[in-house]
Amino acid sequence: MQYSIAPTKANLIKAKGMLKFSLKGFELLDKKRNVLIREMMGLVKRAEEVQNKIQDIFDGAYDSLRFANITLGLNNVEDIAISIVNNEEFDVLSQSVMGVEIPKLIHTDTEKTVNYGLFRTNAALDEAVVKFNDVRMLIYELGEIETSVYKLAMEIKKTQKRANALDKIQIPKFQELVKFIQDVLEEKEREDFFRLKKVKKKHR
Repeated sequence: MQYSIAPTKANLIKAKGMLKFSLKGFELLDKKRNVLIREMMGLVKRAEEVQNKIQDIFDGAYDSLRFANITLGLNNVEDIAISIVNNEEFDVLSQSVMGVEIPKLIHTDTEKTVNYGLFRTNAALDEAVVKFNDVRMLIYELGEIETSVYKLAMEIKKTQKRANALDKIQIPKFQELVKFIQDVLEEKEREDFFRLKKVKKKHR
């Protein structure tokens, strides 16, 4: 391979510095990637747990609602449902994981109570309302987790690309450059050594 850089000791020091810098950069990127992967896998596990909880609570809520429909009448249940006030207020904060900003939802409506009159209702309907509210809160949590997983996955992809560029391109390039300069300098030292020996022989 042809190099435009002069094979001098100064350039050798510079090339070794760049090689060391690239190796350190790869090491840091590799550590960052591993931390992000561990964080993402933990969130994926959490997402599965939340999905299972949603399914379980939803099944119970549906059973309670079906019983309420039977005991109270569908029209009555629909009228009560329309009167229920939904509080959708929540704050979206963020937390940093290795420089990646992931969302954190803070809810203001976490009370497990019903907010309608008790006239013409029963325990089954109350239970259905509370459980469906639990499902709603879990869906918020699942959305938070899935958004975090997506952001971490994108950062992992970007980090992997940068690490590959160092590992496959930059590091081999500087390794070859260092070897080239070292070989040229060693060859020059040998030539100077033999030339010096010849000069000494002539002066004996």
